[in-house]
Amino acid sequence: MAAPSGSVLPGLRARLVLPGLRARLVLPGLRARLVLLALLALPRAARPSCFCQVTGYLDDCTCDVETIDAFNNYKLFPRLNELLQSDYFRYYKVNLQKPCPFWEDNSHCGMRDCAVQPCPSDEVPDGIRAGSYKYSEEANSLAEECEEAKRLGAVDDSLSKETRQAVLQWAQHDDSSDSFCEADDIHSPDAEYVDLLLNPERYTGYKGPDAWKIWNSIYEENCFKPQNVKRPLASGRGDDGGHTFYKWLKGVCVEKRAFYRLISGLHASINIHLSARYLLQDSWSEKKWGPNVTEFQQRFDEALTNGEGPRRLKNLYFLYLIELRALSKVLPFFERPGFQLYTGNERQDAEMKHLLLEILHLAKSFPLHFDENSFFAGNKKEAAKLKEEFRLHFKNISKIMDCVGCFKCRLWGKLQTQGLGTALKILFSENLIEKIPESGPSYGFQLTRQEIVALFNAFGRVSTSVKELENFRNLLQNMR
Repeated sequence: MAAPSGSVLPGLRARLVLPGLRARLVLPGLRARLVLLALLALPRAARPSCFCQVTGYLDDCTCDVETIDAFNNYKLFPRLNELLQSDYFRYYKVNLQKPCPFWEDNSHCGMRDCAVQPCPSDEVPDGIRAGSYKYSEEANSLAEECEEAKRLGAVDDSLSKETRQAVLQWAQHDDSSDSFCEADDIHSPDAEYVDLLLNPERYTGYKGPDAWKIWNSIYEENCFKPQNVKRPLASGRGDDGGHTFYKWLKGVCVEKRAFYRLISGLHASINIHLSARYLLQDSWSEKKWGPNVTEFQQRFDEALTNGEGPRRLKNLYFLYLIELRALSKVLPFFERPGFQLYTGNERQDAEMKHLLLEILHLAKSFPLHFDENSFFAGNKKEAAKLKEEFRLHFKNISKIMDCVGCFKCRLWGKLQTQGLGTALKILFSENLIEKIPESGPSYGFQLTRQEIVALFNAFGRVSTSVKELENFRNLLQNMR
C-alpha cells in the first residue's frame, strides 16, 4: 500500500549519523547489475547525504536504537522468521470482498501483482481447517460441549454449572468491547485462507491518489489531529517545515502522541517492505525482486524528505518496542500446558510451541522495555474515556483497510492492523493476564487463532523492517 513519498507521515525529531558496520556487497550476476543501476540512479545531491541508520534514544522511551538493532537482528529475528514459516502461522483467513464502509469506491488495482492467491481448502492443514479457534484443550472441550448442547436444544438444562458459566464468558468474549479491530467474520462464505508465504508483502505498483486517500483518511480523521494543524509534506498544502505540527504533537497527552507515532511507524514499516522487495526486472521469462535504493531514499533520506525520514524511522522503532512489550506481557497465556498451536501434526505442533515460548522468553529478557504504565493514568473517569477514544479510533483505522484497492495491500494492511490491535489489547489487559490460572480456561482473557497469527506476523513485519534497515545501510555504505 505505497503512498506518494511526500505523504509518508513523520514522527518525532531524530538525530542522523553516518557511521555503521561496514559490509562487503556481494551480489552475483544480474542482481548485482540491477542494484548498481539503482544506486547510480540516485540524485547526485542525495548520494553523500544518504543515511545509514538512526541512532540514540527514542522519545517517550528509555531505549536506544542500537540496543534494538543488536537484539532484533542477531537474536530475535532469526527465531521469529523460523516460527512464521510454520503451518500454524502461514495460513490466515481473511475476507477481501468486504465493501468500503466509508465511501463508494469500486475501483480495484488491475495489476497482476495486486492479486491474492487463496488456498484450496485441501491445502490447509486439517487442524486449522476444522475451525478450532478456542485455544486450550479445556476451552475447546467446553466450546464443543456448548455446540452439542445447542444442537440438542438443551443448553440451559443439561450443561454443568461450570460449563454454562464458561459458555456465557465465551459469548461475552466473542462480542466483547476489548477489541481494537474490526475483525473479519471467518465463517463468512467470502472468507478464504491465504498462504502468507505465497503472497508476500512487496511492491505492487499501487500508488497515487487512491493510496494517498487511504493514508490521508487515517491521519486526518483518526489521529486526534485538529483540522487546522497541517501535516508536514502533506500533498497540496502549505507547509511551515512542520513547526506547527510538531508544536501541537509535543503539547498533546502521551497517549495521543503514542497513537500517532504507532500509525506513522506502521506506515514507515510498510514502505520499507515495499522498498526492500521492489520489482527490479519484469520480463517474459522472469521477475526479479530486490532492494530499490532510490525508492528507499525518496521515502527516508533526510535531505530528500526535508528531515522527515529519520523521524519516520524513529517511529518504526517505537512501534517495535510497543509490540515487543506486548509479547513479553502475554507469555502466561501461551505458557499454560493446555495451550496448543494445533494443526494436526503433533510433532511439529510441539516443536513450534517450544520455539514460540523461546521467542516470548527472549522478548521478556529485553533490557529496556517500554513502560506502558504512563498510559491512561490519572483521573480514572477521564482515563477510561480517553482509552475508549483510543480504542475506537484504532478500530476505525482497521475498517479503512477494507477501502484499499490493491488486494495484496489490503491483505497485509488488515493483518498488520489486527496484529497491532491485538498488541494493544494485550497491553491494556494486564490485570486479566495476571489472573490466568496455570491450568484450565483463561476466562477473563482470550485470543483467537486469527489474533495470534496476526500478532506474530505483524511483529514479524516490524522485525523484518528493522533488519532491512541494516541491509540498506550496507548498500548505501558501498556507494561511498
